[in-house]
Amino acid sequence: MGVSGAGKTSIAANLAKRLGWIFVEGDRLHPQANIDKMAHGVPLTDDDRWPWLDAIGGELAAAKARGESIVATCSSLKRSYRERLRTASQGPLYFVFLDGSEALLSVRMGERKGHFMPASLLHSQLATLESPQGEEGVVTVDIDASIDLIVDSALTGLENLWRAEENRL
Repeated sequence: MGVSGAGKTSIAANLAKRLGWIFVEGDRLHPQANIDKMAHGVPLTDDDRWPWLDAIGGELAAAKARGESIVATCSSLKRSYRERLRTASQGPLYFVFLDGSEALLSVRMGERKGHFMPASLLHSQLATLESPQGEEGVVTVDIDASIDLIVDSALTGLENLWRAEENRL
């Protein structure tokens, strides 16, 4: 999770590969109306996001019902969005928060080709972001590193969360 340009797709795909889990690109679940708004530089509202979050939540719940584990991308900018996903997942749900400076994010967004989210919306995403640091089930990873190092950090953080949870049971 994180704002646009944080590397969600690259990190999640690599994380899923290392874990042997299924990868779901959350952006592919956006209704076309959301994609059109963002492509025209219009920030999404909560009302725009709820159906998208419900679609991701449905993917999480379906995977659990099949006995599968997945890594899904989702900006999850607000705590209320993360809570909605936690409820919809019908089981344990962990977040990897990809955290980076506005300057680094701007550079990364400027280098992307063919993505519907313009760099002009970064500021609105950062303004909307409610940091998940300190929330249960969240690992925060600094994105100012290589993909491999970011994935290593995410895995270490997740393994620590999973161990702590096992010790509580």
